[in-house]
Amino acid sequence: MSRITDYGFLFQTTFGTSKTNLVNNIQLSQMNSSSVQKQLKAAGIDTNSKKYKAALSEMMKNGNGAMFTNVQAIKNLMSQYDKNGDWIDPNTGLTGLAVTDENRNSYKHIISIPESSREEMFELAKKEFLNENGTLNGDTTKRESVYNNLYRKMDKDDRLSAGWTMEQYEHQYRQAFAKAAKAADPTWKAGKPIPVGALDGITRKSVESGKKSVDIKI
Repeated sequence: MSRITDYGFLFQTTFGTSKTNLVNNIQLSQMNSSSVQKQLKAAGIDTNSKKYKAALSEMMKNGNGAMFTNVQAIKNLMSQYDKNGDWIDPNTGLTGLAVTDENRNSYKHIISIPESSREEMFELAKKEFLNENGTLNGDTTKRESVYNNLYRKMDKDDRLSAGWTMEQYEHQYRQAFAKAAKAADPTWKAGKPIPVGALDGITRKSVESGKKSVDIKI
């Protein structure tokens, strides 16, 4: 799950003047000045908090010294972080789901995830595979709810890896369904009606035990 950032907290300058009224606006290059720090503290912003430091880091990363922000925009950005400075996913209210430059490559490894979540994904994948004749309909799929349920069961630091692990299981399930459909009808391809009963003999455990390509730690 990649993070989508709203850059509304930044105002770019145009021909030497801000696009908005400069009164009460703060230039990013002046954020650490004593006058700005006093202004922020007077507005009730704790500049020593992890929430503020996370918001400041975000502004500095995505802006430049010539850009402007304001107190309310800073407060709005701070509301996207918890007291530990961790980004809060707006869809789930959970932390630990931000893909960053630092973790982009490290979270992609198999970890143990609850059997109940794997079962939920298996049943949904099977149902949708049958309903959509082997295609994946992004408009109707309920996959996101399965992933969100999984994230709520996992520790913050394991959520990204748990999601990646679930993707591997999901892929395995769909591969098994497609293989069974082709076995029942060698001419079958995605989008064509699936032979009646073609998936009846497939269980989650049979799929997981038969796969050797992924080291599944259960």
